[in-house]
Amino acid sequence: MVKRLSVVLNQNVTKLGKVGDLVDVAPGYARNYLIPQGLGVLATAGVLKEVEIKKEKERQRLLGLKQDALAQKASLDSIKKFTIGKQVGEGNAIFGTVTAQDIVELIQSTAKVEVDRRGITLPEINETGSYKVQLKLHPEVIAEIDIEVSAL
Repeated sequence: MVKRLSVVLNQNVTKLGKVGDLVDVAPGYARNYLIPQGLGVLATAGVLKEVEIKKEKERQRLLGLKQDALAQKASLDSIKKFTIGKQVGEGNAIFGTVTAQDIVELIQSTAKVEVDRRGITLPEINETGSYKVQLKLHPEVIAEIDIEVSAL
């Protein structure tokens, strides 16, 4: 009698593994749950080869995304300082604040680079001056730009 079966997962299974993982499970668990539900298939040479091909394609795709992010960072670094104009009151205090959406629009108009506003980390900007803003372009690529807030 077989003690364990090797199964390649088609979907993420809690407490077992992620898509493409090769896991050893009890024969009943594989036969009665994983395979009928479409969560996994028995590991054969052909299936393992397919999994390796899919992993390599995914690795290449992620590498391409990182290269795009590095190119965006280089184009942002070529521009020394971004300037944004706001209405100013007494003591160099600006009306309102500078938001992430303002930064996105400024970058798109100046550098022609698409940036996600959710990846922007900016300090609280309440008056004119220079500020550093971080842009998360990729999980491994973070660009830092200078923003100059000036009076209109």
